[in-house]
Amino acid sequence: MVLYQPINGYCYNSDTHFLFNFICENFKIYKNIKGDLLDIGSGSGILGLLVCNEFKKINLNQCEIQKMFQFFSTKNAQTNKIKTTLYEGSFKNIEFDKRFDICVSNPPFYHSDVIKSENQSLKIARYNDSLPLEDFIQKSSIILKQDGKLLFCYDSKQIAQIIVLLQKYKFNLESLQFVHPKISKDATLVLVYARKNSKSLVKIFNPLIVFNEENEFTKEVENIYIKSSTYSIKADFE
Repeated sequence: MVLYQPINGYCYNSDTHFLFNFICENFKIYKNIKGDLLDIGSGSGILGLLVCNEFKKINLNQCEIQKMFQFFSTKNAQTNKIKTTLYEGSFKNIEFDKRFDICVSNPPFYHSDVIKSENQSLKIARYNDSLPLEDFIQKSSIILKQDGKLLFCYDSKQIAQIIVLLQKYKFNLESLQFVHPKISKDATLVLVYARKNSKSLVKIFNPLIVFNEENEFTKEVENIYIKSSTYSIKADFE
């Protein structure tokens, strides 16, 4: 999959690849994945495009606040011949004209207390001032259908708040996977799958370890990159 990204701006990273793999693993239990998917904060469009390329019966919808990334989301969908509906503006404020079967997102999750980049585009993409966790989960609950699926990644240190907010807005936690830089290091990322009005017991996946002791990608991570198979091209925003 060819993906254009801005020369000066936020570029997708390994978090999105890990989330895509997590989505695929969770969807294995379903015989037929279809319906409308919304990629919240689509950026260059990578996450929604990967999922819809893997599951051909899903209809792609993208939501993006930044003009530059609205351009790249559209351009990358066209480049990879995947039809999409783009909603322009803040996820918190958009009045969507339909409800969705699936929401996926690599949302901004760095806490607002940390030192921020001076680049305004990076600030919006990385820090949760632009989309606080509670706003993200609450709005997702509103726009998802009664058995809708929500899959996202987040800062692992905020797992307690994630669980509380999912319960508050009528989500059942279906599965979790923690991502560790090394087996000897604490988790830095958590991958989350929640579903509305479900009563399933939660599944805890084996932890995903990124690097081995030789500072090389583990075999599992190598396989994830092979599966997602993206080729990036840096381009100007036109």
